[in-house]
Amino acid sequence: MTPSTSSGTVVVGDIVAERSIHLTRESLVRYAGASGDFNPIHFRDDVAARVGLPGVLAHGMLTMGLAVETLVPWLGDSGRILEYGVRFTRPVVVDAEDGADLTVVAKVGAVEEGAARIDLTVTFGETTVLGKAQVRVRVD
Repeated sequence: MTPSTSSGTVVVGDIVAERSIHLTRESLVRYAGASGDFNPIHFRDDVAARVGLPGVLAHGMLTMGLAVETLVPWLGDSGRILEYGVRFTRPVVVDAEDGADLTVVAKVGAVEEGAARIDLTVTFGETTVLGKAQVRVRVD
């Protein structure tokens, strides 16, 4: 499958994917088990408070992975991802009762021969949590 918009071409400014993701404390525990990252700031309120955090935080790599995964249905094959990078700018605080809701919007930022740069905007409430989140994908 060649990624395309409804017009059949990848155009700068087009939104190619978007989704909302609800994280829970259970999500964090499952990710900790898969990744081996058992830092208690990701599951214990007392430890998070003791080190000055506003609450239990989602793992940065979990947030990063969920963000890029948003593109896979559009790409049709995760093997089309050539490069991916982000800056972690703000934490995602996962409340014990309400969890946390992330929104991911993927927009074409640049097109070159055979590839496109997709800019991901990842927000938690009104706060952008990943800065300069860019994915280079093969589009030929």
